[in-house]
Amino acid sequence: MTAPPLGAGGSDDAWELAGARPRSSPRARLRLPVAISLLIQVPGALFGWRGPGPRAGSPSFALSADWPLALVITVVACLALLAARRWPGPVVAFVTAAAIADLLLRPEMPGPPFVALAFAIVGAIARNARVWAWVSAGVMWVTVLLASLALVDFAPSRVAFSTLGVLAVLGIGEAVRARRERAAAYRRALAQRRQTAAEAERVRIARELHDVLAHSLSSINVQAGVGLHLIERDPAAGAAALAEIKAASRVALDEVRSVLGVLRSDGAPGSPLAPEPELSQLERLAASVTGQGVLVELELHPESITHDAPRPIQLALYRIVQESLTNVVRHAQANHVTVSVRADATHYIAEIVDDGAATSADDTAGGGRGLLGMRERATLLGGTLEARPQPGGGFRVCARIPRPEEEQS
Repeated sequence: MTAPPLGAGGSDDAWELAGARPRSSPRARLRLPVAISLLIQVPGALFGWRGPGPRAGSPSFALSADWPLALVITVVACLALLAARRWPGPVVAFVTAAAIADLLLRPEMPGPPFVALAFAIVGAIARNARVWAWVSAGVMWVTVLLASLALVDFAPSRVAFSTLGVLAVLGIGEAVRARRERAAAYRRALAQRRQTAAEAERVRIARELHDVLAHSLSSINVQAGVGLHLIERDPAAGAAALAEIKAASRVALDEVRSVLGVLRSDGAPGSPLAPEPELSQLERLAASVTGQGVLVELELHPESITHDAPRPIQLALYRIVQESLTNVVRHAQANHVTVSVRADATHYIAEIVDDGAATSADDTAGGGRGLLGMRERATLLGGTLEARPQPGGGFRVCARIPRPEEEQS
C-alpha cells in the first residue's frame, strides 16, 4: 500500500501527518492565495507611488496611466493560481511571465511585490514541480538584473529586494516540500506497520486453525476407524469411540469459534469464545491421544508450572505438545510417547519423545506445516525448537522458551 503522489488529488499531507482534519475545505484553501494576491496587487496596479507630495515627507499617489493593462495582468495572474493544484508547473511559468510583463510595463512605479508569483513558486516546489519553480525564479531574477542595467529609472534597491525575495520564496517552498515528504514517509511507514500487523494476525489465525483442526480431525479419523471396526463385534467399544468423536468435535468447534471470533467486526456478542488452551489441559489432551491407541506419559516439573507460566507461553507450549502428538498419531506408528514440560532458571521447556518411526524427510527438514508452525510459535516468544529423529529410533521435539526477565531476576 503506497501513499499518493505529493500534491495529487487535492490532499494536504501536513494535516494528515499531524493527525488532525483541516478546518477549511481544499477549495477554500485553494482560493485563499488568490484572494490575498488580489487584495495586495490590485491597488498597486491602479495606483503608483509618485514620491514626496506638496508637503514635505508626504508621499502622493496617482492613478496610473496604463492601469487597465496592469489591472488585466494582475487579475489574470492571480486567477491562474486556481489551477496551481492540477498544473503547478505551467502555472508558475505563466505567473512569472505576468510578473515580468508588469515589471517592464511600469519600471518607474514601484508597487507592492507580485505576491501571486510567491504563491506560485511555493506551490510548484511543494507539488513536485521544482524544475519549473527554480527556472521561473531564475528567469525572474535575471530579468530584474537586466532591467536595472538597461532602464535609467529602475531603482537599484529593487534588485536587492528582488534577490532576497526570490531566495526567501525558494526557501519556503523547499521547507514545505520537505515537510510534505516527511508526511508521506510517515504515512507509508504507518501503512506498512498496519499491513505487517494484519499479515501477522492472519498467520496467527492460520496457525491456530491448523493446530486445532489437525489434532481434532486426526482424533476423529482414528476413533471413526475404531468404531467402524468394532461396532458389530463390540458395540460398547464402538459407542465409546462415537462418544470420543463427539467430545473431540465439540472441543474443536469451540476452539475454532474462539479463533474466528477475532474476525468479527460488528462487535456482536453472539459468537461464544472458548478460553485459550493452557498447560492445565495437557492431561485431557494426553488422555485423548491415549484413547487413540498411543500411550502418553505426561511429566510436569514442577506441577505449579500450569499456573505460574505466563499465558502466551502456556498457549505456545500447549500447541507445540498438541501438534507433536498429532504428528505421532498420524505418522510415527508409535506405541509410547513421553511428554515432559518443565522449567529451569532461564527457560520453559517442552520435550516430546516417541518410540515410533521417524517422520518424513520433509518434516524433519522443517518443510512440514506442523513443524513450521511450532518453530514460529517458539521464535515469536524468543525461543527455539529442535525436531530430529533419535539415534536409536523414534523422534524428539524440544522447545525452549525464555522466561520473562522479571522471573529470572
